[in-house]
Amino acid sequence: MIDKTLLDKIDKNKLPRHIAIIMDGNGRWAKKRNLPRVVGHRVGAKSVEKIVIQCRKLGIEALTLYAFSDENWNRPNEEIDTLMKILKRFLRKELKRMLKENIRFNTIGKIENLPKSVVDIIKEIEDKTKRNDGMILSLALSYGSRGEIIEAVKKLFSDVKEEKVCIDDLDDPLFRRYLFTSGLPEPDLLIRTSGELRISNFLLYQIAYTELYFTNVLWPAFRENDLLKAILSFQRRKRRFGLIDEQYFE
Repeated sequence: MIDKTLLDKIDKNKLPRHIAIIMDGNGRWAKKRNLPRVVGHRVGAKSVEKIVIQCRKLGIEALTLYAFSDENWNRPNEEIDTLMKILKRFLRKELKRMLKENIRFNTIGKIENLPKSVVDIIKEIEDKTKRNDGMILSLALSYGSRGEIIEAVKKLFSDVKEEKVCIDDLDDPLFRRYLFTSGLPEPDLLIRTSGELRISNFLLYQIAYTELYFTNVLWPAFRENDLLKAILSFQRRKRRFGLIDEQYFE
């Protein structure tokens, strides 16, 4: 149940435009309950549903969830297969909600590495929701930020060779167009669950001025009130972007 006291404290005029979340702790949540790891992943999908709904209600412009990293391919095949099944089930189930709630679905990462059945569903949902403009829900799948940056450099180099781009014109806005996140605002708030204090190769270029929020709550237990606490923490901070206090308060 949502704590109305927390909700009332939220300043609707100071909401983060873009929230990114590292959803960590599914396996540990299951282990604490002597359950198979896959149960943690299934319950974690429930958390995704709750957080997507709450972000949409608040009016968050973009929500990006770190769902499957490049490194996750090194997990046991049985777990990977189960994760892909959970992903397909989630996407099929959520399509109706996305259409109803005006949510546009997006993915970042090397989607071509995913099973064809998953890619087909992704393309279908991206197509069916492409005109929605209420919120952008992005799943980072087969994603790694170092790989993203390397791919961006390759594409840029190719365009320079073909004289589509002049190297002297290279600046931050131009380089960002070559990233998977092109078209998305940079994250204002990055949340990591489970108590780990690291970024894990997620949006390394994009989070230069992002506010970081770490919580000990494991992802399957993360709910609306935990999201509200993170947003309240964000709203209490001074985002100077390199300025001094006097400039910040002008």
